[in-house]
Formats: sequence, structure tokens, C-alpha cells
Amino acid sequence: MKAVITVIGHDQIGIVAKVSQKLATLKVNITDISQTLMHGDFTMMLMGEWRESEVDFETIKRGLTELGAETGLDIHIQRQELFDAIQKL
Repeated sequence: MKAVITVIGHDQIGIVAKVSQKLATLKVNITDISQTLMHGDFTMMLMGEWRESEVDFETIKRGLTELGAETGLDIHIQRQELFDAIQKL
């Protein structure tokens, strides 16, 4: 399965490392990533991919939500299928 993950919040040391480590723990491979700073705020968008037989979407979502609460970041995950369906309209 593929999903788009967004991370937004005040810039702090180690955001990419923390998100990457959490995704690795959840067995999610980062296949594409983009990040930028805008007036002191950090924004990142990445594409993650994993085997549904190893971990389900809700487990990953819960893990990222917990990380967001711990770090003060706004982290969201959306299934790639949603973007694919919109493009077909």
C-alpha cells in the first residue's frame, strides 16, 4: 500500500530523523520526500509504501498521531488510492 504523509509544525532539530525512525519501526519505506522551511515553520510531504500483510493502515496512522502529539507536530496520512481516484474524475 502507498500513502502520502504530511508533517507541519514549528521548526525543531530532528524532525526528519524522528519521522523517518517512526516509519522504519512501522516497516514503512519512504519512496519520495520533499521538505521546506517557510517563515520558521517546517513542512514535509512524503510518499510511504509498505506491505499490508505486515502492518495495516490504522496501525501506521495511530503511530504517526502519537508521534505528532509527542513532538508538537501536525502529522497526517492519506491513502494514495484517494489521490488516484481524484485524478480519474
